[in-house]
This record gives sequence, C-alpha cells and structure tokens, in this order.
Amino acid sequence: MNPRTNPGPRRFTLALLIITVPLLLALLGPLFAGEPGPRAASFTLGDGHWAGTDFVGRDVWRQVLLGGRPVVLTALAATALAYAVALPLGLIAALTHRGWLEELLMRPLDVLLAVPSLLFLLLVAAVLTPDAGGLALLVALVNIPDAARAVRAATAEAAARPAVEALRMQGESWWRTAIGYVGRSALRTLAADAGVRLTGVLYLVATAAFLGVGAEPDAADWAVMVDRNRTGMFIQPWAVVLPAVLIMALTMGTNLLFDAALTRRDRGPGRDRRGRKLATGRRAPGSAQDRAPRPGPAPAPSPTDGPPRAPGRDEKSNPCS
Repeated sequence: MNPRTNPGPRRFTLALLIITVPLLLALLGPLFAGEPGPRAASFTLGDGHWAGTDFVGRDVWRQVLLGGRPVVLTALAATALAYAVALPLGLIAALTHRGWLEELLMRPLDVLLAVPSLLFLLLVAAVLTPDAGGLALLVALVNIPDAARAVRAATAEAAARPAVEALRMQGESWWRTAIGYVGRSALRTLAADAGVRLTGVLYLVATAAFLGVGAEPDAADWAVMVDRNRTGMFIQPWAVVLPAVLIMALTMGTNLLFDAALTRRDRGPGRDRRGRKLATGRRAPGSAQDRAPRPGPAPAPSPTDGPPRAPGRDEKSNPCS
C-alpha cells in the first residue's frame, strides 16, 4: 500500500517519539539524578540550575529525573490489577447461561460505579494513609466496574455465536473457549479500552498525588511538582511546565500508540491479502472467480448442418419424413 494513503507507520513512529522521552526519564532518570546539591533560593534560574529551582530551592531537573517513576509504575500497576479482576468477571458474565450469576457479578459493581472515583479516594485517604502501593490498589478498585462492563459488552456478541456452542460440544475447556475464541474476537475493542483507561488512570494517579494521597507533600513526583510549584509559575515556570508537559506527553503518546497498533490495512475489493492495491483488471488471487471453471467457446456450426432442430425431436419423430 502507498504510505501516503496508510497513516499507520507514521502514526506509530510519532507515538514512539512522543512516549519515549517521558518513559526513559521515568524509568532511567533516577540512575542519572546523582546526589542532591546545596539548596538555592526558591524559584530562581541559573547558578548551576539550568531548569531553575523549585519552591524549596531544590534543582528542578533532578526532581524531574526522580519524579516520573512513581507516577508511571503506579498507573501501570493499577491498570494491570484492574484488568486482572475485570477480565474474568466480564467473561463469566458474558458466557454464563444463568441470569442469577450474571446479576450477582454485575450488580455490586454498579453500586461501586455510582461512587465518584476521586471522592472514594479521598474518603479512604481520610481513614487510612496509603503509600504508592496502596494508591495503586485504590485506583485499580475504582476502575474495575468500568473495565468489567467494557469486557462484558465487548464479548457478549462473540459469546452468543454458534461457534461457542460447538466448542462446548467438542469438550473444550472454559478458559480455552473464553480466552482463545471469545477474548480474541474482542481483542481490538479491549486494547482500545486499555489505552483510554491507562490515560484515565494516569490522570487519576496524578490528581491523587496532587491532593496529597499516596505521596508526601514534598515528594519527588511530577504531579506533586505541579501542585507545589504553581505559586511561582510566573516567576520560574519550568518547575511546573516540565512535569506537566511530561504527563501530557505520556498520556497522549499512550493513546496514539494503541491507536497505531490497532490500525489495520484495508482489505476491501481491489486489494490483496497484504492490503496492496491490485492493478486494473486484475483479480485478487484465490477469489471465487479464479476458482470457478470458465466456460469454453461455443462450437461453430458446420456448413453441412441444416437448420437447427427443436430440442427433443429427431428425424424419426418427424411425421412428414
């Protein structure tokens, strides 16, 4: 296919370029942060701090190198935990023939779904003091109802196909039917939902850290940096702009990456199995027209033959002969 008509590779490259910088800073940044230097005046530029200092005089660039890992790891862990619970629940609800079991699985999730996510986090934080691991569990808990309903909705149509009944009659295991057939049928929808959900989890984790849930008030965290340094934004904007741009790049790059990975080439009429456009007048190989036998040319009438006779009658049946 002509690359000009297929934006998949370009979109994939753009997504990698956007997401690589925040991921590398988050995962490898602490290795290059070094030892903390002497503190300077708050919200100043220069004096060995090319990105300036934060609200307590710490080097902003060193805080950026240290502050990405908590946000990224907490968001990834929360998303993985949410789907580890939501996938079995959604598949069981879609594949079961017992209405009471489906109601038992989905109705408690609707109750939890009615509670706003941020309000739930604040209520739990008022009673407990969660760390980064506790914050990942809380964020995963508030995302399980949405993820389970998405899984059930995406797999319900595939679970009602006759192929599922055929697999059951052949004695296939429940997991092989659920994962091997039903799950694969809804893979594109679930992958798209995972990309959007990871973005929502990143915002929720950042907002929780912004409010002081799961992070110390002076912790090296991108979201905490945005909160604590916003008072001096017009004096020294890098303390707010750098972590905010990195969070935005991480969320936008994640969505673009999932979107590019799910982009499939068009296989409509006039294109072969690899999505390439065929030449004019050329049929795709293996088509029904290629497989069907072609009728040969009709034999030319002989000069000695008389006029065509009516079907079913010969010379013996002619009463005039």
